[in-house]
Amino acid sequence: MEGETGEVTPDRVSLRTSGTLGAFICGPQKLKLKDVFTWRLLKTVALGQVLSMLVCGTAVTSQYLEKAQVDTPMLQSFFNYALLLLTYTTALVFRKGEESIFQILKSKWWKYLLMALTDVEANYTVVKAYQFTTLTSIQLLDCFVIPVLMVLSWFFLKTRYRLLHFIAVGVCLLGVGAMVGADLLAGRDQGSNSNLLLGDCLVLISAALYAVSNVCQEYTVKNLSRAEFLGMMGLFGTLISGVQMAILEIKPIMAISWDWKICLLFVAFMLCMYGLYSFMPVVMKMTSATAVNLSLLTADLFSLLCGIFLFQFKFSALYIVSFVVITVGFIMFNVVPTYTPDPSGNSERAYQTVATTEVIQAEGETVLDVGQEKHVETTCIQKEPCTTLCSLKYMV
Repeated sequence: MEGETGEVTPDRVSLRTSGTLGAFICGPQKLKLKDVFTWRLLKTVALGQVLSMLVCGTAVTSQYLEKAQVDTPMLQSFFNYALLLLTYTTALVFRKGEESIFQILKSKWWKYLLMALTDVEANYTVVKAYQFTTLTSIQLLDCFVIPVLMVLSWFFLKTRYRLLHFIAVGVCLLGVGAMVGADLLAGRDQGSNSNLLLGDCLVLISAALYAVSNVCQEYTVKNLSRAEFLGMMGLFGTLISGVQMAILEIKPIMAISWDWKICLLFVAFMLCMYGLYSFMPVVMKMTSATAVNLSLLTADLFSLLCGIFLFQFKFSALYIVSFVVITVGFIMFNVVPTYTPDPSGNSERAYQTVATTEVIQAEGETVLDVGQEKHVETTCIQKEPCTTLCSLKYMV
């Protein structure tokens, strides 16, 4: 940062490299190695892998239920939403004032109804896709959620990406390609070939619905509250999944041979899903919906590792290559911050969806340290107010 004497203060990153190739790729900031590999980045990577392991838990328990000839995806979802209802919705009941459940339902009930409907149907369509298409098609087409997320975030959340973010997404998708190649070499192209076109369409519909749901979730947890989002999802998700279950799954439920193993599998699935729904908003608030979905690309790899021990799947070195490539891509995505302006229109506030380094304005010198909750403003030589929102002009 230049002071009155024109000297450059050490340990500050400069925005005056906007004409270089690095600025074009990473944005108008000069990153040092210590600015990249921070504790925040390591924590982000670790939390993302926790989410992947929870997804893996749902996949493994679902596979055991399938072996037990239990085909009730809506019943499984119903238990998860019911647990959210018992915890988060109940907590909202005891709130008073504008944050009470009655005020929320009075003003926003239809919004949460649509959000819950989107989430329930996204879960249902991807499960139904397994009946018509192959695992390979599902793994590849499910990645469609990421570009849809980025487009929706750009237009509705006003998120701005750098070229490095698009390169990082491409790297992650290369990792998915390596994983699919390993599946084909291992002869693990499971699933059905009964109606490939229908199955592939269901996967694409599911990916689009997940993208809409995740964008809504990111907006809600960053601007309202995590408890409100989960409470409303529990309430409306229980109602929607309960009605759909009663219409579509009465016969499959009656055909279940209930024993302690089946009950334990349902409990394990419910706890994994509950943990995923409860924990995902925390990670999403730290990063973004796109970053969270990039981290979830490794969930299939965790499932494969479990399958090697539980279902005697064949191991391939390509799985390790895939994990490393996806992790590298995820780190690349998180190295450079993306920005979303405050939707309330307050020019003094702008939140970062992903940030691992300090941001300093050119000419102005507003510093936003992501490790702190407050930003520190120093002397500014511009005539106009110097705020973090100004830095958006360097990101577009």
